Amino acid sequence: MSNQQQILVIKHGALGDMVQALDGFATLRAGHPNAHLALLTTAPFKTLAEAMPFFDEVIIDPRAKAWNISAMFNMRALFRRGWTCIYDFQSSSRTRRYLDMFVPQNVTFIGAHPKSTIQLGDMTGINNRDRMVRTAALGGCQPCEARTDWFDAEASMIQTPYAVLIPGCSPAKPAKRWPAEQFATLSSLLLAQGMTPYLAGTAIDREVGDLITSVQPRVVDKIGKTSLMGLASLLRHASLVIGNDTGPVFLAARLGAPTIMVMSRHTDPDMSAPVGAKAGWIKDDDIAKITPQDVMAAAKTI
Repeated sequence: MSNQQQILVIKHGALGDMVQALDGFATLRAGHPNAHLALLTTAPFKTLAEAMPFFDEVIIDPRAKAWNISAMFNMRALFRRGWTCIYDFQSSSRTRRYLDMFVPQNVTFIGAHPKSTIQLGDMTGINNRDRMVRTAALGGCQPCEARTDWFDAEASMIQTPYAVLIPGCSPAKPAKRWPAEQFATLSSLLLAQGMTPYLAGTAIDREVGDLITSVQPRVVDKIGKTSLMGLASLLRHASLVIGNDTGPVFLAARLGAPTIMVMSRHTDPDMSAPVGAKAGWIKDDDIAKITPQDVMAAAKTI
């Protein structure tokens, strides 16, 4: 490789985590303006990562099993490409394994793992966005805020005012879902205020979307019908976004839309609250006890 600094950043996902990493990415780019900056991520985020203005290269990690010898040799070769420094934004057992097995001793590794060359330290109670900015700062970068104008605005015929409801979340975490019936009632409250409710999400949210529209058929169903950039455009221009602890809610907040995240006991707002100029949240250990009226009241405070 040339004398140019070669810097690798590890961030696998999911969408909410990628959104919370944006300021960390921008901090690295500003702090290393002339470096070759590469991102190691996973296939679902390839398009998003390539659209970002921060990276010169996007590398896909197949996250292969340890017994996949061929894949392990490929990862060994990747980590021995001549990196000057590696920033670990993921801080997982997998990245700890990469550090133990593949990273040469002469490469600076910055992260939370105890064997890191430069250790992040205890981040208990620190928002995930701030954790990644602090990781970047350990490499001598001055914290900065990412611009978001690179999210391509796709043309839309949507008439304002409108709200976006995000009723899904990870299927593995059903306790984080506010009941569909509550979203349906909330839709009626929004309509009564002259605001058209739109549903957003992916195909795995199809069932909850159908439940909501069966109760309130005036809701506009966009579940599974937008690209990521199209979703960003929908969220950016919304008068209000309300949803569960899931990636699109983080994205809405980061794009500046008035956003309320509905939380259960399984979300710690100190670490996982959405970040944005007009972002807020409402929480009850039993998420079903939160009423649509509670959510509307919370929305008036942001």
